[in-house]
Amino acid sequence: MRFVQQQPSSKAPSDWFTGDVWWDVIHAGQEPSRMRVDMVRFSPGSRTNWHSHVLGQALHVVSGVALIGNRDGTIAEAHPGETITCLPGEEHWHGAVSDRFMEHLALWESKDDGCTETTWAGPFTDEQYHGPQTRELPRATS
Repeated sequence: MRFVQQQPSSKAPSDWFTGDVWWDVIHAGQEPSRMRVDMVRFSPGSRTNWHSHVLGQALHVVSGVALIGNRDGTIAEAHPGETITCLPGEEHWHGAVSDRFMEHLALWESKDDGCTETTWAGPFTDEQYHGPQTRELPRATS
């Protein structure tokens, strides 16, 4: 057992995010671990660009209200204590609602072969961001 040395908070790159976003690396697994965990803080209305993860991603909302969207136009609204998973290769985005801060834990894995775990695409429109939101998503059994 050992403490993990904390790294300084980092501002998220504008190539991947719209608005002010900051993250703290909680865990960057060293072989054989492939686990990655970041605490990500979004200012009101800020969000990621479209992206996907080779092995999928889980987003656990810590505070505020999160929006998570995918290419079929679904925008899920998630509240503190809720976790949403994005399937391997599923293009998605996530961010804060327009009137409050949001903080979530982002959890994902890298592949053993050293493949890039995240594929970034371009930003999406404000019209897409302001699309209809739902609280009705399929529920995982485990």
